[in-house]
Order: sequence, then C-alpha cells, then structure tokens
Amino acid sequence: MKSLFKYFFLFAIAGFYTGCKPSSTSDPAKSETTVIKDSLPVEKAITDSGINKVKETVKDTVVPAPVKMKRKDTISIIGVGDIMLGTTYPSDANYLAPDDGKFLLKPVEHILKNADITFGNHEGTLFNGIGTPKKCSDPTKCYSFKSPERYAQHLADAGFDLMSISNNHINDFGPEGRLSTYKSLKSVGLEAAGTLEVPFTTFMKDSIRYGLAAFSPNNGTIRMEDIQGAIRTVKYLDSICDIVIVSFHGGAEGISHQHITRKTEIFYGEDRGNVYEFTHKLIDAGADVIFGHGPHVTRALELYQGKIIAYSLGNFATYGRFNLKEENGIAPILKVYVDRKGNFIKGEITPIAQLGEGGPTIDESKKVIYKLKELTSIDFPETRLFIKDDGTIMVK
Repeated sequence: MKSLFKYFFLFAIAGFYTGCKPSSTSDPAKSETTVIKDSLPVEKAITDSGINKVKETVKDTVVPAPVKMKRKDTISIIGVGDIMLGTTYPSDANYLAPDDGKFLLKPVEHILKNADITFGNHEGTLFNGIGTPKKCSDPTKCYSFKSPERYAQHLADAGFDLMSISNNHINDFGPEGRLSTYKSLKSVGLEAAGTLEVPFTTFMKDSIRYGLAAFSPNNGTIRMEDIQGAIRTVKYLDSICDIVIVSFHGGAEGISHQHITRKTEIFYGEDRGNVYEFTHKLIDAGADVIFGHGPHVTRALELYQGKIIAYSLGNFATYGRFNLKEENGIAPILKVYVDRKGNFIKGEITPIAQLGEGGPTIDESKKVIYKLKELTSIDFPETRLFIKDDGTIMVK
C-alpha cells in the first residue's frame, strides 16, 4: 500500500510540472498564478515560481503516458474595455445601481458567455475596507473607485474568465485595495493579473494553457515603461503556455486622442507610453492577443505578424462616475478567433452603448463598428484587416 501511495504521489507532482505545455490529462481548473511581494521584480517572480524545484524532483520519475484527447483547433476569445459597476466612495448614495447592480450586465450576458475565454479590464477596486485612499483636494470630485467585493460575483455570473487589474485606479486605496480586488476575483473563479503582487497568471481551460500579463504606467502595477521586463515576462509565458494574452492600460484619454500616433503619448504631464512600439515588441516576444484600454474611447485594430491588437476597447460597463457622452459611451464587444498558435483567423464586433448612468446595451445603430472601420483605415492603411458593416472582421 505504501508503494502504491508513493506511486500516485510522484504522478501528481509530475502532472503539476507538465501542465503548462499541457497534456490532455491536466486539471482544467488548475491555475498557476504568481503572487509576489511589492519589493520583488518580475524576473524574481519568474525564478522563484518553483518550476526548477519541481523539475528537479521529477526528472528521474517514470509516469504513465497521458491518454490523448482531441484538442481545439480554433479558440474564441472575447475582450471588452473598462468595467466599474458602481462605487461606494465617497458615498454610496448616488453611485450604486438599483438592485445592487445585479442586472447591469444582463443585456449582453448571452454574448459574453459565448466564447472560450472572456476578458475585461476592472477599472478600480473591489474593496469593503478603508485602506489608504489617494489624496484629493475635493473628495466629491475625486475619481476613486471602490466597488463592493460582492460585485465580483456579478462578473462571474456574466461569463467573465479573467481580468486585468493593471490600471490607474487599482491603487485608489493602496496595497489593501489591490490585494482585496485580486482575492475577490479569485474567490469567484476569475483569473487576474497586473499588480506588483500578481504580475501574471496562467490557467487551464478545455485542455488549453493560457497566460495573462497586464501592464500600465501607474503605481502599484507592472509598469509598461519597463519594456525589457515586459518582454521577459511574455517570453516566459510563451515558453509554458499555448495562448498568451496581454493587456495594457496606456495612451492619452478622450475623443481628441483616438488616433495612434506611433509616438510616446503624454497626458496631464504623465508618460502614457508608446503603445505602438510596446505592442509590437511584445508580439515579437510571443504575445498572441493584445487588448488595450485606458483612453476611455475606442481606438483602431491592427494585425501585426498575424496577431490581433485592439488599441483601446473603450468604456464597456461603467456606472455613475464616467463621462459617457458621445464616443465615450460607445464600445465594442470584440470576439476574436485564433488557431492553437494564436494566429488571428477572424473576428466579430458587437456594438454596445451606455445610456444614462451607464451599463451596456446593444447599439442597433452600430456606431462603434463604423468608428472602428474609420480609425483602422486611417491609422493602419497597410493592415490586412477588413471590417464589414455587420461587424465581421476578415483578413484581406
């Protein structure tokens, strides 16, 4: 009996190590998030991830060959922009939706659930505590976002699988708010990454190993200014995962900044990055799908080295504290289809609009589709992408 127990123990350890370039017997629910202390750089997190120790343990272990199963040839991934379902700061009197926000995502839930993986950017914290609020001269005008921790369940119920938590609002309540956001998302089964504590994550779903890395130019996050560090992270994920998704929060904000300049963008005196250079270098390093956010408006799509880049997915589901006038209130639900190497096959745009205080509804006028067609043709005339009036995205 002891020898039998030892056999299964060694088999379990070996299964952990082989999961990242996954065998078909890997646990689909297993994730390998890297969590580190604030003082540790990304490369330290990689070397301390435990991979080398596990490899040393099992290098001489003989395990049964895995049973082969058919793997998906085409993978569908949905990406949406900024999400903030309501805030209790500075007061919950006006900034939480009716019915506790439970129905804000219902109009588009059927779309969000219709993909292998669904991604969004959580613009703010999920936090019930006090934390360390950022300083504001006028708290009534301070855009600090603190959604109740229970709102993580709304995201899970709507069909989300993973979130970027790398943006200019994740640090609104200091390290306590960052950690609470991550724990709240994990507690309902969502993956998340992009802060000093959680620079990246990997997880299995339907026998595919995914990796997510998220970057921004903001405190408390993995900084996109450190391009070499970002490249190392993406190369690492590419070495252990089938599909690498990258999220970035960068670029100047507003309607007057919808075009990609291919230069460093400065906004309110802050360096918001050269998003063109950043995305291209990360695709060269192994990224497969890149979702951008930050400008609060939609920006162009680009196909680079066969990989899709969405430079900004705009405001998707925000309530009470966002400017939703004109193009700030329209956004795409972007669904992309890629092969098992991450190469773009085709895409679909579902246009949404946010009316009143916010929350996505299907936009029958398709404004964001026409805007994406315009921006993509102007900013990337050389691209092979073709966007049809019905939102279909094809490769010329």
